[in-house]
Amino acid sequence: MDLSFVILTWNSEKYIEKCLSSIVVSLESSPLNYEVLIVDNGSQDNTIKIITEQKGTKIRLIELGRNTGTTYPRNLSVKKAKGEYICIMDSDVEIFPGTIEILLSDLKKDISVGLVVPKLIYPGGNLQKSTDQFPTVFQKAYRYFFLKKIEAKENKEKSFESPIFVDYAISALWVIKRSIFIKVGMLDEKIFYSPEDVDFCLRLWKAGYKILYNPRAVAIHYTQEISRGFKLNKAFFDHLLGLLYYFLKHRYLFVLPSFKTKQNTGRAK
Repeated sequence: MDLSFVILTWNSEKYIEKCLSSIVVSLESSPLNYEVLIVDNGSQDNTIKIITEQKGTKIRLIELGRNTGTTYPRNLSVKKAKGEYICIMDSDVEIFPGTIEILLSDLKKDISVGLVVPKLIYPGGNLQKSTDQFPTVFQKAYRYFFLKKIEAKENKEKSFESPIFVDYAISALWVIKRSIFIKVGMLDEKIFYSPEDVDFCLRLWKAGYKILYNPRAVAIHYTQEISRGFKLNKAFFDHLLGLLYYFLKHRYLFVLPSFKTKQNTGRAK
């Protein structure tokens, strides 16, 4: 098996059909042998019905019956995956023909690259800021409250039009070699919802791997941002607890972490 898609669903009826259809359409003329693993976190809408209606030989559905967060179900899928490469993909993402092939090519041609990610755009075509420097407390707060302002500036400046190494990328669409999980470890299940992606990316860099952002590969992300804004809901508090755990785990708050790989490249920004 060449590639395993790992998709997490939770009340995803608005997006999952487009997501799955985009995979089929984008790879219909590709020689890649792939599978789609979907783990459902106890959806109460029509998500399961939609998946079942599309179910074919390439789709494997795992129903957990309750919301288990993001790290446990993704780890479960990765362990069950048969592909040499793993594509972790949000259920509200659509890919275009060529997107996956570009990212796989990047992984194969440079063994120092552990993770590759595409440019993510909103449905209207504007850039979504999906990569960034590792956060300090102040940087995280600024990004949280002023993300739209940051994105508007980068859209105007057309930032990052060529491939570049980045500190971290949100886990809406990752392509990674399955063997990397053996070397770096799985997603940290002590983080329920977020920032498990930032944590994993920092561990990748510390293990000697780079993260490549390639804007020549593009995907649409209908980001739901369930923990953003002044919404005092469970997702907000899960995210806050995850951040506190992340900073304590990596023992920094105000000064960016440093490590040998990053110092040697000087390109991860």
